[in-house]
Amino acid sequence: MLHTNEDRVVEFLLQCQPGPPRTRARWGVDHQGIPYLLPSIGGISVNVAAGDPAFGWAGDHVEPGVSCTANTEKPFEHPNPSLQVFACAGNMARVISGEAKGSVGYVIGHHGGSEHLIVEFPRAVKERLCYDDKIMIHGKGQGLKLLDHPEIALFNLDPALLGRMHIEVTEEGNLRVPVTTKVPAACMGSGLGVSNVASGDYDIMTSDPETVEAFALDKIRFGDFVALLDHDNRFGRAYRKGAITIGIVVHSDCRTAGHGPGVTTLLTCATPKIEPLIDPEANITTLMSDRLQVKLTETTAE
Repeated sequence: MLHTNEDRVVEFLLQCQPGPPRTRARWGVDHQGIPYLLPSIGGISVNVAAGDPAFGWAGDHVEPGVSCTANTEKPFEHPNPSLQVFACAGNMARVISGEAKGSVGYVIGHHGGSEHLIVEFPRAVKERLCYDDKIMIHGKGQGLKLLDHPEIALFNLDPALLGRMHIEVTEEGNLRVPVTTKVPAACMGSGLGVSNVASGDYDIMTSDPETVEAFALDKIRFGDFVALLDHDNRFGRAYRKGAITIGIVVHSDCRTAGHGPGVTTLLTCATPKIEPLIDPEANITTLMSDRLQVKLTETTAE
C-alpha cells in the first residue's frame, strides 16, 4: 500500500471549454524533407480516443478526446496556465452545459505548446459537444507526495489514479510500476530542458526506424504509461544516468524533426528506485473506464 498526503492535497474546480482545431494554414516539412498538410492539434476528435494507437493517423501531433482551454483566444495567459498546472491525469471532468450536460469523463494529461488539456469522453458525448460548452475539472494532484518514498516525485497525477495503477513495493523498497514501453534516453526530444514539468509534455522522437522497431515504439497508444529511461524530471526534463520517469502518452506521433508521441510526467526519480514492469494493459483506459458516463438531454437522446 502506498501512503500519501492525499488528505492535504488541495482540490480546485477548474472551468474550461473545448478548443477548436488549430492550423498555421501552411505546409509543414517532415524529418525526411517531405511537405505535408494534415490535421494537427486541438478540436473535439470524434474518432480518436485514449486506447487508440498513437501511430498511423493521417495527422501530426493529433490530440485524442477533447482538447480544452480556459480561454481559447489567450492560451498562454490567465486562467489557462492555472488550468494546465492544476488539472491532473485522472481528474474527473464533467460537462456543465449543452446537450451533453451531466456527462462525465477524465483528464489524460496536457500538451505543451498548444497549451491544451486533453480530456477523454465517450464518443456519444463528443458528438453532442460544441465549442461553446463548459466543462468543469476537479483539479487535484499537484503537491501529492509518497510519504514512504521521498526520493520519488509525483506530478500531474490524481491520487485516485495513483491508487489504481497496480504499483507494487518491492522487498528492496523500490516501486514496481506497470508500463507498456521502455523508451531509451536518446529518443526524448522536443520539450527537453523545460524547467517545470507541472504542465505540458515532451516528445519521444521516432525518426530512427531501427530504434522504433527495437523498442516497439510504434505500438504506443494514447493513454499508455511509459518509462523514460535515464531521465530525471524532478526539477525539469534532464538526462541523468540511472534515473527513471513514468509518463502518460497525450498526443500522436509527429512528422516534424525532434518530435513524436508526447508524454506528460507522472512519477520521477533520480535513482533506480522505480522499476518499470512491462504490461501490455498499462493504459489509463483499463483503469478509468468506470469513470465515463453518458448523459444526453431528452430532446437529443436516441
